[in-house]
Amino acid sequence: MPPTTPALRIGVRGVEAAEPAVAPALRFQLDLEADAPIRALTLATQIRIDAPARGYDDGSRERLAELFGPPATWSRNLASLLWTQTVTHVPGFDGATTTPVTVPCTYDFDVAATKYLHGLADGEVPLRFLFTGTLFYLDGERLQAAHLPWDTEAGFAMPVKAWHDLMDRHFPRTAWIRLERDTFDRLYAHRVRHTLPCWDDAVRSLLETSGG
Repeated sequence: MPPTTPALRIGVRGVEAAEPAVAPALRFQLDLEADAPIRALTLATQIRIDAPARGYDDGSRERLAELFGPPATWSRNLASLLWTQTVTHVPGFDGATTTPVTVPCTYDFDVAATKYLHGLADGEVPLRFLFTGTLFYLDGERLQAAHLPWDTEAGFAMPVKAWHDLMDRHFPRTAWIRLERDTFDRLYAHRVRHTLPCWDDAVRSLLETSGG
């Protein structure tokens, strides 16, 4: 008689800033329930931003235009975004347990998820957690392994404030952009030439000159 694979259910309980942490990261708490003892679980998690699942005011649409285009094109351009992928090794448990999934966060504006999260002022971020992996269990006295079903997933509404508070804690009143070396050299030369005391002043002077 073939072994019966334990049924595993996964939900997302909440999110908080990962502390202590040198770099910004959010820690999601997962609730796991199984109908048979689990010896170990290797859990791969893909987190996607389900952008079409929430509404947007005019200010948000303007800030997100780089991702989804002008408002007139959103009906065809608004789509799910990949945020991150991670692997968690969960020790054995009987019945239910919780496990953290830590997600590094970045202020790199070349990353689509960063542009999206920065562009939201308030409300919630609709997330989809897509799970794959391998669970290990006993069938009699034999150790068995089974893949998680392909449709193992969970939804979670993350407060936008969680991401903004995290960024403010690690980068108070600042943001980061990446420049090509030639562009940086030109900006640095502009700063030196005009004896500007800081990078903000260098950029402001160029914005004022261009009318931006």
